[in-house]
Amino acid sequence: MLSLSLRNMLNGIGERASTRFAVVMPDGSRYPVGEGIPVFTITFHTEAAVFATATRGHIGLMEAYFDQEVDVQGDFGAALAAAMAAGLDQNSGALNGIENSLHELRHSNRDPAQAKANARAHYGLGTGFYRPWLDDPLMMYTCGYWPEGTRSLEEAQRRKIDHVCRKILLQPEDRFIDIGCGFGGFMFRAQEKIGATGVGLNTTTEQVEWLRDEIERRGLEASLQVREADFRDVDAQYDKVVSIGTLEHAGRDQLPEVIRAHAQFLKPGGLGILHFIGHMGRFETGLFIRKHVFPGGWIPSLADVIVEMERSGLEVLDIENLRRHYAPTLDAWAERFEAHWPVIQAQDPQRFNERFRRVWRTYLIGCAEMFRSPAGYTHLFQIVFSKGNVTPHGYPMGRGHLYGPER
Repeated sequence: MLSLSLRNMLNGIGERASTRFAVVMPDGSRYPVGEGIPVFTITFHTEAAVFATATRGHIGLMEAYFDQEVDVQGDFGAALAAAMAAGLDQNSGALNGIENSLHELRHSNRDPAQAKANARAHYGLGTGFYRPWLDDPLMMYTCGYWPEGTRSLEEAQRRKIDHVCRKILLQPEDRFIDIGCGFGGFMFRAQEKIGATGVGLNTTTEQVEWLRDEIERRGLEASLQVREADFRDVDAQYDKVVSIGTLEHAGRDQLPEVIRAHAQFLKPGGLGILHFIGHMGRFETGLFIRKHVFPGGWIPSLADVIVEMERSGLEVLDIENLRRHYAPTLDAWAERFEAHWPVIQAQDPQRFNERFRRVWRTYLIGCAEMFRSPAGYTHLFQIVFSKGNVTPHGYPMGRGHLYGPER
């Protein structure tokens, strides 16, 4: 039977999220929430899962789901959206707050070796894992750009790269650095379409090794290189700085250092872009995302990022919020992840087991709902910046160059 605390929690979710669902208890009893056909059903298989949910809220429920002590039938995205709409993810409780703080301390990126281990834990899963569900062939693992008429993930990622190139006025004679270059999608398209040369900076050994081989396979050694190094390891100055999806891995204490490194990489008068997930306001990064997906991850506020940019001598030229573009990107990833799961699992059944699948589908679908939520405070920003104040001739006086005809 339902405990009073769990009953109140479920009723509160139904009321605040205006959602119909049902709960099935370990003894087979069924408890409906709301009237009508349920959109989803949560089935508890063990009393331990019931206790974890009643005492630890969303973390207890999710971890019971990962361990197959809970199942969710029906619309999984609607279940996650309901929890967010009801604020279940914000009522974490003292125990979850303590665990979150300890996890941040234990996985701090202050030590470059720990920062590398954190990055490899997520990004070092191999090309064979990422290729089936990312866009082909660029494999961009960051928010796409979906203006009206965009029809596919591949098109959205190409448009994102082209949008960035326009923003920083990338020219054939420019030499750029791509901080946290991933699988090199930006580098390859910028070189192919514009003719610019560049260096990718990446701390994940597995991605670096694959990217070096791919650069060699394409015969682009004279145009593109990749360095395996920490994001704070400045080796030279470049005409343009590109940072797409890196800042979220700086960590609370390292934000000033990482922003300062971005400034140090840039030549005086040069242009750069910071593309990152950020909060509107100061909020804690959730325990789930840190503990199960991105060890060492931390989502900064837009205000704190701008303050550090000012301190590093960077002029903010433009800020665009692409939050609405992340939901369709994550929708596409989640759909492809589900469709290709048998292929992924076959590569390494022990590593890519059922628990892994449940964590990752929760991450992908949950983040899509988070960015889609009208009440959310997590956004996706692109900040264009210069090193020192630009002149009227150094950057266009309007935004026509961003939306005009193709160059």
